[in-house]
Amino acid sequence: MHTFAHWRARLHEDHLMNLPTLGALSDTALTCEIDIEWQANGLPNTFIPGRNLIFLTFAAAVAARRGLNVLVGGMCETDFSGYPDCRDDAIKALQVTLNLGMAQRFVIETPLMRLDKAATWQLADALGGHALIELIRAETHTCYLGVREELHRWGYGCGECPACILRRQGYERFAEKQPSK
Repeated sequence: MHTFAHWRARLHEDHLMNLPTLGALSDTALTCEIDIEWQANGLPNTFIPGRNLIFLTFAAAVAARRGLNVLVGGMCETDFSGYPDCRDDAIKALQVTLNLGMAQRFVIETPLMRLDKAATWQLADALGGHALIELIRAETHTCYLGVREELHRWGYGCGECPACILRRQGYERFAEKQPSK
């Protein structure tokens, strides 16, 4: 979408990495063909230990090469599925570790950390209005089952996995507060 072309200079080019090793690290519902269930430890079996820590570490390596020092993560601890690597304390500890281990001053920004999904949709609306809401709906994907056949009001997904439920419920709460058009 060229509606947000003016953001391109700030975002830089995409950097796509293939990380098959994540699948080899654990047998989860995100990496294997198994049903999504809650485990005895209270976490869903969609949890890949340290996934966000790995992602942010790779992002820091790319940022260092590009001369950048701000990393932005979309995790939040307000309405998450219990993933330890989504907690603010874990992200702050990783920031310290990256700064020490790479001898560079990184800042990890987590603008959604204290927002529930409804407030996240509201922030998107405030930042880019209907165009940004539509971009998020059509171009982002959070479904744990990878379902992308039907575009719902809240985006693509199965509508039943934990990620889709959170996204749908957040969108519905956001939409309820919107003035009728």
